Amino acid sequence: MKLISTTAMALALLTSAAYADGHAACAAGKTLTDGTLTIATGNPAYYPWVMNDAPESGEGFEAAVAYAIADKMGFDADSVTWVRTSFDEAIQPGAKNFDFNMQQYSITPEREEMVDFSLPYYTSAMAVLTTQGVVDAGATATLDSLKGLKWGAVATTTGLPMLTNVIQPDSDPLLYNDNADVNAAIMAGQIDAALYDLPTALYLSAVIVENGALLGQFPAELSETPDQFGLLMEEGSALKECVDAAITALTDSGALAAIEAQWLAEATGVPVVQ
Repeated sequence: MKLISTTAMALALLTSAAYADGHAACAAGKTLTDGTLTIATGNPAYYPWVMNDAPESGEGFEAAVAYAIADKMGFDADSVTWVRTSFDEAIQPGAKNFDFNMQQYSITPEREEMVDFSLPYYTSAMAVLTTQGVVDAGATATLDSLKGLKWGAVATTTGLPMLTNVIQPDSDPLLYNDNADVNAAIMAGQIDAALYDLPTALYLSAVIVENGALLGQFPAELSETPDQFGLLMEEGSALKECVDAAITALTDSGALAAIEAQWLAEATGVPVVQ
């Protein structure tokens, strides 16, 4: 038995080493700086994606995923460097100052005309952001209750189809230019609620929206087009194949799910809409 165990362990180590070597070879010569993986995030980067605006710590969901992907591609932590970009700046076509960017970019056909995306690293549930006053007035995590609320949304948001097709509110939602306007409308009482991906809704309710509250969440599978986040890369990036292989390996091993459970665990306290 000892011989078999030792042999199996040696085989596993050889397989792991071959895997790492193969992925390092895949990325060789394809990064902006040879031997270095340059990753971009927001300025600032927010909880729970990055803790304390310090992606180099590896703490927070996206920071942890970034280092896991880097490791699978053959880059140790010392070989990773971080840069900052705005959300809109990075999504424009053209040359990039990063190998990939992580800022909760939803993968959409329109965006894929300008940049490349990896396979999804996160599929988000949508959550109902409101205020404690709306909850105290009787709103509940049921479709019947949600229909009667006054909703707001950004006209181009990927959450709008769920709002119109699943919730089907009694009155037309008010449309705004950006999320800041939506949040201001909630606080001013102009609207009762808005849809956000669950981690963003957690942050907004805790930090941005005064007396904010989360009324409930929709399972990701309920949406015909669930919001999926991908790593953003320059169009035609030679690194895409390597990144996709790393994400596939992390998904198949369960490592990606474990990172999600660790850093997005707070989401489990939000009731599911019935």
